[in-house]
Amino acid sequence: MSQHLMNNYGERSHSLNRGEGCYLFDDTGQTYLDALSGIAVCGLGHCHPQVTQAITQQAQTLLHTSNLFNIEKQQKLAQALCDISGMEKAFFSNSGAEANEAAIKISRLYARKKDIANPVVIVTEGSFHGRTMATLSATGNPKVRQGFAPLVEGFKHVPYNDAAAVAEQCQQGNVVAVLVEPVQGEGGVRVPDADYLSQLRQVCDQHDCLLMLDEIQTGNARTGRYFAFQHSDIRPDVLTTAKGLGNGVPIGACLASGVAAELLQAGTHGSTYGGNPLVCATALATVTELRTDRLLDNVNARSQQLLEGLKQSLKGCEGVKDIRGKGLMVGIELNQSCTQLVEQAWQKGLIINVTAGNTVRLLPPLIINEAQIEQIISTVSELVRGLQ
Repeated sequence: MSQHLMNNYGERSHSLNRGEGCYLFDDTGQTYLDALSGIAVCGLGHCHPQVTQAITQQAQTLLHTSNLFNIEKQQKLAQALCDISGMEKAFFSNSGAEANEAAIKISRLYARKKDIANPVVIVTEGSFHGRTMATLSATGNPKVRQGFAPLVEGFKHVPYNDAAAVAEQCQQGNVVAVLVEPVQGEGGVRVPDADYLSQLRQVCDQHDCLLMLDEIQTGNARTGRYFAFQHSDIRPDVLTTAKGLGNGVPIGACLASGVAAELLQAGTHGSTYGGNPLVCATALATVTELRTDRLLDNVNARSQQLLEGLKQSLKGCEGVKDIRGKGLMVGIELNQSCTQLVEQAWQKGLIINVTAGNTVRLLPPLIINEAQIEQIISTVSELVRGLQ
C-alpha cells in the first residue's frame, strides 16, 4: 500500500491488472472468477468489445467540452434512458452519490414550490445512498454517519419494507418525498414484499409527495428488468442510477417525470464533468447491450440457477439464516460475522464481498454462463460450510 494514499479503504493486499469477460488477473497472472463486478459496476464483464470500441473511438474524437455546449451523445443517452424507464428528463453526474444529491435537491425545490419551510424526506433504516454530506445523512447505517455530525437535516428514517410507517410519517404534513432502494444492496441484499413499491406509490399520491427510487445498484439490468421498479406496475417521480450504467466509466443519472422534471432550471444545479462525450458514448454502448432480450434472459436464467443451487447446496446448514436475491443480486445471510470469507474465496480464485458484516454478497457480471455459476455455487458453499 502506498504511503501517499489516505487509509479510508483500509489495508489492500491484492492487485489486479487485467480483466477479460467474467475473469480478472493479478500481477502474477493468477486467474479469478469475478462474482462482484466491481460492486455491481461491470455488468457486461471486463473489456467488453463494444464498450472498448466506444471508448476508443470517442477518445480519438473528443473527450470533454463542459455543459456550456450541446453534447450529442448526452442527448442520445438521455433519450435512451427515458425510453427505457418512461421518465421524461435526465441530469447526468459522475457518481451515484451525486445522482442522489440531485434527487435531494429536487425534493427541496419541490418543498419550496409547495411553500413548506421545513421539508422532510423519508428514508429507511439499513439504506445506503452515498457518502456526501446529504447522502450519508439520508443513509440508514449509523456506521456510515459516525463522526460526521452535524448532519444535514430533513431526513426521517423508518423501517424498510414498511409502507404503513411511511404513511404515518406523511400525516405530519411536511413530507415532500420518499427515497428508497427497490432492493437494499449495502444493507444486506434485502428484498421487500412484492407490493412494497406499489404501496409507497399510493402513499405518495395520497399525500402529494415525490416517490424517489435509488436504483444505483439495482438498475441497469441487475435484477432481471432494466430497472427494478419495472417488476411492479408503478413509475417513480425521480429515479437515480449509476454503477452499471458505464460498465466501469464513472457516470450517474438522475431521471425525473411530471412536476419533478421541471424543477431544476438554469443555475440551480450543474457538473463540470457530468455527461461529457466520453462517458456518454461509453454508457450508450453499455445501455445498447444491457437492454437486449438476450442479456435479460440470461440474467433471469442464471439468477434462478444461482439461488436454487445455493439453497440446495446449503440445505440444512445451521449457520445460514437466509438466502435471498433479485436477478444477479444475491445475499447469503449467516448467523455470524463472515468477513474472513473474502480472503478465503480469493485463495480459491473467486472474488466475493461481505456486506452488513454477516452477508455474503454476490454480484456477478450479467454475461456470466452456466458453468461459471456452478463454480460460484460450489466454492461459496464450501466456504460457508467451513465456518461450522
